Amino acid sequence: MTACRALALASLALALGGCENPVTAIGFERMLDQPRGKPFKASPYFADGRLMRTPPAGAVPIDGAGSRERTLGLSDNAYVTTLPLAVDRELLQRGRDRFDVYCAACHGATGDGTSIVATHMSLRKPPSLVDEPVRSFPPGRVFQVITDGYGLMPSYAPALAVDERWAVVAYLRALTLAAHVELGRLPAAVQSRAAEALR
Repeated sequence: MTACRALALASLALALGGCENPVTAIGFERMLDQPRGKPFKASPYFADGRLMRTPPAGAVPIDGAGSRERTLGLSDNAYVTTLPLAVDRELLQRGRDRFDVYCAACHGATGDGTSIVATHMSLRKPPSLVDEPVRSFPPGRVFQVITDGYGLMPSYAPALAVDERWAVVAYLRALTLAAHVELGRLPAAVQSRAAEALR
């Protein structure tokens, strides 16, 4: 009985060993690793040598968010220098909320690059977002960094909608102004509170 059982198990193992994995047999694994070009790489297929193509005039982004200035932070192949949204209290509050969730852990609550997480980053510390050179970046460049990532920082486009990214840019501008405002330019009541805080 045991010899018959052993023979049956051996036959079953041989039969199963000859079966193809249905996923491998159809070739679905090809979908996991598809060759594709990186946007800023060169290409021999186009006369200008660029892989990334300029969208046709009047093209509308698939997310429906609006103009090239609003969705890419670019105008005529240069970074936009003004925010494409009206800046109001609601936008700044949304920007602060998103900044506190996604940016402050590394860049600090005031954007100065000082945080607990930053102290543990040995490869490269996150930069101050309120001092040079970032302070001089046009809003479109800051928007693009949030969108595409930069260096060790990943893209936050999957987490933040287009308008949320602009809200973060607007809030960051407010943080920059707050970090560099001259005391004498503040209202008198604010000056006295600041003077008391410094005592």
